[in-house]
Amino acid sequence: MADVVILEVSERIATITLNRPEARNALSSEVLRALPQLMIDADGRSDVDVIILTGADPAFCAGLDLKELGSSGSNLGAATGSAASAIAGSHGPFPPMTKPVIGAINGVAITGGLEIALNCDLLIASERARFGDTHTRVGVMPGWGMTVLLPQAIGIRRAREMSFTGNFITADEAFHWGLVNHVVEHDELLPYTRRLALDMAGNDQAGVRQIRATYSAVVATTVAEGWAVESRDSAGWQRRGFDPAEIERRRKAILERGRRQT
Repeated sequence: MADVVILEVSERIATITLNRPEARNALSSEVLRALPQLMIDADGRSDVDVIILTGADPAFCAGLDLKELGSSGSNLGAATGSAASAIAGSHGPFPPMTKPVIGAINGVAITGGLEIALNCDLLIASERARFGDTHTRVGVMPGWGMTVLLPQAIGIRRAREMSFTGNFITADEAFHWGLVNHVVEHDELLPYTRRLALDMAGNDQAGVRQIRATYSAVVATTVAEGWAVESRDSAGWQRRGFDPAEIERRRKAILERGRRQT
């Protein structure tokens, strides 16, 4: 029997794939146990700098498995009793991460699947992607950040429209609304996402992880407090992590990469 979530590592990139294609990668109890554990594993590996989260075609994730939800509801309990929820400070479908997480959205990302996508740092969408919040259709309250993260991404009025109607939006609409960073041809989704991941892996990893942590702290507070958070983290970085010799060592590669992008 195939694993319902797969972890593969190459070129310092971990690719985690939801692997129930016959069920549109719906969130069974088994998936809800495996996904956070593999996210923890990938985040802790010394040979991984960036994590890509995707689904086996044709879907990214259709949300909670309604067949299981309607028969026993055990997957609803698994969502709150997972390895992620057992970790202090964890609010979403996987635990707090230290490394960048890119969502490669290859098809529908619906309800709990949309919440999984929203918990990623950035999103790349296939032209086939569709996004929707159907909590009101099913009669279930969100618990992984829909009412927090969706308004942050697209604004409160558009978020309310998506949640109140349950209607889907296309990949192009998601791009224009600010939900996804890029929309690409379906066959280009993983190659394009890996190129972005390699750009991240080629940077100073201590710097990447500190800036990611600062972003996470800033978006969780007010604008005024955000300035204080960045000032604090910047001063701490200079005391602990700034190494002029390392900057000089990397200077040539930095300049060459900059020239290629100008």
